Amino acid sequence: MKIIQLLPWGDWFALGFFVFVWVGYALFAKHWSDGQHSILAMTNRYRHLWMLQTTGRDPRMLDGIITQTLSATPAFFCSTTILILGGLFALLGTTDKAAELVREIPFSEPTPILVFELKILVLVAIFVYSFFRFSWSMRQYTFVALLIGAMPPAESFESGEVTDRRQYADRAAAMTGLAAETFNGGLRAYYFSFAALGWFFSPTMFVLATILVAGVLYSREFKSEVLALLQE
Repeated sequence: MKIIQLLPWGDWFALGFFVFVWVGYALFAKHWSDGQHSILAMTNRYRHLWMLQTTGRDPRMLDGIITQTLSATPAFFCSTTILILGGLFALLGTTDKAAELVREIPFSEPTPILVFELKILVLVAIFVYSFFRFSWSMRQYTFVALLIGAMPPAESFESGEVTDRRQYADRAAAMTGLAAETFNGGLRAYYFSFAALGWFFSPTMFVLATILVAGVLYSREFKSEVLALLQE
């Protein structure tokens, strides 16, 4: 209850705005990509083409290497997130010095120690969420490898012994797309963690940083040069 009294209404508004923009953008990106071209939607097409080629390839060592390479990225972020969480928990033990350092920045507002610790805990929650997203993405890529390994031999499709070639490709491509979407959610948390850093200076900085991060994410997912190249 003490933290409720110490935290000004401006900080509560900034925190609520941050959560609203994060959740709102995630829902927007998920549903808007169904009707509009986004990087995730375009790469899903290439994933489907990849899996169609996988059904006609034997042996499938190349596909296994690609899957392993894709799973290495969320594995790297998992390890990095653990290190960040360790640093944040270590920071909780030295909040006096950290708060004093922030106060020396000209445009920062003075913050009680208890409120400063709350801001660190918000960052901890963000990175815990991202860790679960990255670890789940890793597991999904293992499921992709399982689906590729369970595909019938290429000659079975060519001879007509197995006729549901597209069904195998659709299932594997959908799983790969889920793994990529899960990883994207964890990466999005990293972006919004930079917005949360603005809260250490002032609620206004927090709100502006949140808007800036959402704008950067939108431009990269829906208006980037990478997307233009994928659409060609």
